[in-house]
Amino acid sequence: MHAMLPLLRATDFPPIRRGRLDTLQINLGYRCNQSCVHCHVAAGPDRTEQMSAATVDAVLGCLRRNRIATLDVTGGAPELHPRFRDLVVAARAMGTHVIDRCNLTVIEEPGQEDLPAFLAGQRVEVIASLPCYLEDNVDRQRGRGVFAASIRALHKLNALGYGSGRSGLALDLVYNPQGASLPPSQSALECAYRRELGKRFGIVFDRLYTLANMPIQRFGSTLVSKGTFAAYMALLKNACRSDNLERVMCRNLVSVDWQGFVYDCDFNQMLRLPLARPGKRRLHVSELDVASLAGNPIRVADHCYGCTAGQGSSCGGALAK
Repeated sequence: MHAMLPLLRATDFPPIRRGRLDTLQINLGYRCNQSCVHCHVAAGPDRTEQMSAATVDAVLGCLRRNRIATLDVTGGAPELHPRFRDLVVAARAMGTHVIDRCNLTVIEEPGQEDLPAFLAGQRVEVIASLPCYLEDNVDRQRGRGVFAASIRALHKLNALGYGSGRSGLALDLVYNPQGASLPPSQSALECAYRRELGKRFGIVFDRLYTLANMPIQRFGSTLVSKGTFAAYMALLKNACRSDNLERVMCRNLVSVDWQGFVYDCDFNQMLRLPLARPGKRRLHVSELDVASLAGNPIRVADHCYGCTAGQGSSCGGALAK
């Protein structure tokens, strides 16, 4: 895999500063039951990195100490971590809103058969990857049989009330392009997803989020190998909209890696660009003080154009209204 940071470090991306932090996003590890081409984490079945029990406890201590409103749990497939359910239960007991970034097919892994019921019982918001409503497109990007397994998982979640709009159990889907292009209009694509998934499978959901593919890790390395990296970066830069800068996720979120170190966002985490702390060592989640971050500069590089191009892109979908 190509090293991406040397290609991204020199940047003319405008400086931005942090606002009030309300979301702690944690990566429990890189183990996943899938190996997707677009994965900016380069997760897969053979990855062994995972958060230690002590670091999970430090995350809970951080939530308790700082009274952070939302815990956003990612991986890999975060549900495969042995402390995933303990973490969710403890965070919910504090009144913290919990988001599970789920690849859907993990529900069919051994020992995960009761995962939908667990998530529903804890009132966890599910943000689920489904990069298209067409089987061929999904299987080409994520592996043979993934689309069918995803549909079965969505039926199980729907049967528990997820996505109905009445139960309070939020089910959001995530789309990302097949290659080096920007996502289409989020609102228009959401209508197409509702129509096709509803008509063909009887599936309902709350929102669709469109995410741009970030030029880092597996996807960025693929661009370099194909000789299309420069063209994709030009596309992102030419489509940059300054009004998206006010709504990028790094203004009110920090990302914590599997070792407990803190970053401005998940993408900086993958590039090993920790929080800007001149003259100081890396910040660990056990030391995180939310109040001290307000107004601090956010570390940027050329990949940040992926969040501000076109309608914008973040872990919460498009930025432009």
